[in-house]
Amino acid sequence: MTALDLSSPVAVVGTGTMGQGIAQVALTAGHVVRLYDAVPGRARDATASIGARLDRLVEKDRLTAADRDAAHARLLPAETLAELADCTLVVEAVLERLDVKQQLMRDLEDIVGEDCLLATNTSSLSVTAIGGALRNPGRFLGLHFFNPAPLLPLVEVVSGFATDVTSATRAYEMSRAWGKTPVACADTPGFIVNRIARPFYAEAFAVYEAQAADPATIDAILRESGGFKMGAFELTDLIGQDVNESVTHSVWQSFFQDVRFTPSLAQRRLVESGRLGRKTGQGWYDHGDDAERPEPHTAEPAQAPAYVVVEGDLGPAADLVALIREAGIVVREEEEDHGTRMVLPGGGQLALADGQTSVEFRDVVYFDLALDYRRAGRIALSSSQDTASGTISEAIGLFQALGKDVSLIGDAPGMIVARTVARIVDLAHDAVAKGVATEEDIDTAMRLGVNYPLGPFEWSRRLGRSWAYDLLDDLHLRDPSGRYAPSLALYRHAYATEKREGTP
Repeated sequence: MTALDLSSPVAVVGTGTMGQGIAQVALTAGHVVRLYDAVPGRARDATASIGARLDRLVEKDRLTAADRDAAHARLLPAETLAELADCTLVVEAVLERLDVKQQLMRDLEDIVGEDCLLATNTSSLSVTAIGGALRNPGRFLGLHFFNPAPLLPLVEVVSGFATDVTSATRAYEMSRAWGKTPVACADTPGFIVNRIARPFYAEAFAVYEAQAADPATIDAILRESGGFKMGAFELTDLIGQDVNESVTHSVWQSFFQDVRFTPSLAQRRLVESGRLGRKTGQGWYDHGDDAERPEPHTAEPAQAPAYVVVEGDLGPAADLVALIREAGIVVREEEEDHGTRMVLPGGGQLALADGQTSVEFRDVVYFDLALDYRRAGRIALSSSQDTASGTISEAIGLFQALGKDVSLIGDAPGMIVARTVARIVDLAHDAVAKGVATEEDIDTAMRLGVNYPLGPFEWSRRLGRSWAYDLLDDLHLRDPSGRYAPSLALYRHAYATEKREGTP
């Protein structure tokens, strides 16, 4: 059996924002949809709310009046769970409490037929644990939609430890029939997206906690250099600091307090203070009506150097050579057996962020990774208190001559974009090695679920297969807490590549 027949009724239990969204998706796909909520009257209120959204779709010419009227007729509020007996799929979107979800599933198992799929939309609880309450857990799985469900295409189809392959396949094909993009995932804390996305927030918060840069500057660097749609601070203000921190804490606890997922103390204090983001008017930023958005740190204009000497291959930053020449700056290229760098006229050096710190060297300025150096609007530079002011000035002038805004941050090893991407790549390799999902599904999930410019494996192929391992290995030497220790999967990936390339 593959996708559910459109003539078969579908039920959604729980009529909050997510429950209504899932119901709308099933409804517009053509199913009869029964809505149930334990609170009397809420199912009818939700039916009216969904109907109003369908009306707006007609006004926007995204739905015909005839299709809307047909959908209205198929949307049925239920007063009792017993009214869901003929459904072939029931999706719950109720309170995120294990005992509540388990009891609901036990109740449903006594009502629906043997061929009915039972699904949870949980984002933080174990699918296996919820299904463990059932006599037949083989028909139970996770269907993790993203909010708003009618608009966002991704659905994580999560197989618990006891989920039958046939049940997962039916749910996967059903999601495709509903116009969604499903990805298959094993039951692991955070599934794909919420597991692999943790460093995007964690590294931004860590740079802030180290006083290397302020939120507006970090966000600007992630957007304008990293190519992310939003920075970590503005995105968590949109999500809600309490919601984002709760997911982080859940993943951390579920992985037995693995240091790689440690929550941010700064974010904890924000939540404790009631500054939850846009919904309270204050988070990392002030969202009041008259509030002015803080500007990122941008360096004052500086004189461009007359020339640079490029030693070795700049690797992921190789496009800079052409850009520098196009800006009218002379480039002298020299072969170099040990490392890659640019040497400035004053004798100082420019190097791509590699997990080391400027303070370790006599006169080095690091520059951050960019998704596309030609299109990047901003470049971050990092220096220490010992870096010569002339070197910093020449480095700033060089990138300004390329048409970039320049943000000078503190001596943060791995900087911002580079260490964030490296950690995301590492968690992705670790997930594949542990059977969580395929490389293709992980890339799809991260592009569609959190709108990343590239999937982790697309980044890995672009940057070089040992790049993330090398950067994290250097970071781990400087912070031996384990937070940056590269996974065994990433080590194997990098080492196997080197062996194929003839490294002894």
